[in-house]
Amino acid sequence: MQHESPKQQRSLEELPKAEELYQRLKAGVAALMAKFSPEDVHLVGIYSGGAWLAERLKVDLAIATDNALINTSLYRDDFRKIGLHGQKLPTSVPFDVSDKHLILVDDILYTGRSVRAAINELFDIGRPASIALAVLLDRGGRELPIQPNVVGEVFELPSTQRFVLSQNEERVFDMSLKEVEDA
Repeated sequence: MQHESPKQQRSLEELPKAEELYQRLKAGVAALMAKFSPEDVHLVGIYSGGAWLAERLKVDLAIATDNALINTSLYRDDFRKIGLHGQKLPTSVPFDVSDKHLILVDDILYTGRSVRAAINELFDIGRPASIALAVLLDRGGRELPIQPNVVGEVFELPSTQRFVLSQNEERVFDMSLKEVEDA
C-alpha cells in the first residue's frame, strides 16, 4: 500500500512544514497499523530523527507495544566515506522481532543506505513477519531500490542541500535546509 503524496512543484524557499508532514505521516502509519493485530506491530525509529518521530507516534497513536531504536552507524556500507554518526546511543530492541510486523520510521529518505542498514540489523536480531517503511520526507536521490510505504511528502533536493529535522522541548518538529559540499 503506497501512501505517497504527489511530488510537489515548489520553490526551495517554500520548505515543507514539518508539523504538516508529521500529520500526514501519522495518518499513514495509523492506516498501516490497522492491517495488523495491535500486539504484533512495533515502531522502529532510526536515530536520530526517526527515533523522535517514532516516540511521538507512539504517544499520539496510543500504541501499547514497545518501540525499538536503531543506530545504523556500524551497519552502513558507506561509513568509511561519511564517518560514524555522532549519535552515540546504542540500538535498543526491547522485544523479540520474530514474527512481528515492524514499521521502520525515519525522517529523511535519501539514498536508502540507512534503511538498508536498519533492515540488515533487524534481521541479525530475528526474522520479522514484515517490515514497512514510513518517512517524513522523501528527498529523492535513491541509490538502492528502497521505497516508503508511507511518506509525508516528496520534495527533491540537489545533492548540495540537506533537510535538517529538529524538535523543541514540546516535541514540535521544524525543518530547515543546510548547504553541504556536493556528495
